[in-house]
Amino acid sequence: MTKFSYFLGSEQWQPEDLIKHAVIAKDAGFDMLTISEHFHPWVDDYSASNFTWSTLGALANTIPQLDLGTGVTTPLWRIHPGVIAQAAATIDRLTPKTFHLGVGTGENINEGPLGYNFPNYEERKDRLIEALKIIKSLFSGEKLTFEGKYYQTNKAKLYSPPIKKIPIWLAAGGPKSSQVAAEYADGLMISVKDPKTAYENVIEPARLKTKELKKDEMSIHTYRWTMFAESDEEAWTALRSWRGLRAPNRLNELDPEALRIEADSFPKEEIMSKFSRASSIAELETIYKPLVEEFNSEIITIQISSINQEETIKLLGKELLPKLRK
Repeated sequence: MTKFSYFLGSEQWQPEDLIKHAVIAKDAGFDMLTISEHFHPWVDDYSASNFTWSTLGALANTIPQLDLGTGVTTPLWRIHPGVIAQAAATIDRLTPKTFHLGVGTGENINEGPLGYNFPNYEERKDRLIEALKIIKSLFSGEKLTFEGKYYQTNKAKLYSPPIKKIPIWLAAGGPKSSQVAAEYADGLMISVKDPKTAYENVIEPARLKTKELKKDEMSIHTYRWTMFAESDEEAWTALRSWRGLRAPNRLNELDPEALRIEADSFPKEEIMSKFSRASSIAELETIYKPLVEEFNSEIITIQISSINQEETIKLLGKELLPKLRK
């Protein structure tokens, strides 16, 4: 049965607000909470940037009824893969439910501000593969001495190891990363704009790689970024914390101010067109139903922004989730 997760946007909301939203999401009937993890946000106005692992600890204590997950963290530079494994194991022990470790190759807003170089995709991919080897070995209880091209450990061991299975989900936006997910992760995470394109470019290559490796069919975690608004003005207000996410240089830029300036140099309509948009529950159902029926998603994250977030979460639980669960 599909689990429905509510997305906690740490680039938009302060941690105290995220906890409030999480409580409302629990009361609304969500099964899980997925939280983003970045050092910098996407713009320098209308933004926030908490330390997600601290917030996850608070969530595990405040809301023990729901699964928790990162969507996603980058175990490449500023946080060593061994520390990511330690953090994930800690959250696993604090929550009675499942903690889902979502990982990806990241953006320069995570690394550049702290003085790290942000290399090309091939190096990021190779780093992530090494990182996953370290994380999985530490999860298994191994005392690990590892000599990789990018990372080393010396008799590293988790002395507070996980007590439950921590599924590892790898975020992919194209066939290369989806094939890495098939080989090294438990599941595939994908942000869906156009379902047909997402299936052909990301999900199908992962499934073909899974068959090649003679592995079980890969689990899928999908999410869609949606503005919930009745007018263009409301939509833009709902979107303003995220507009830098669609700036052309968003992968390599490290400064949220520069991302804001770049995004604002384009017509608002062009930036808004890069997100899904709905003004009613019926339209939201049309947006999210394919993730249930066509993708057979194990997890669907409702990633939504509105001018009244708390009331929107309540509405999602009352009217959207029952339709998607049918």
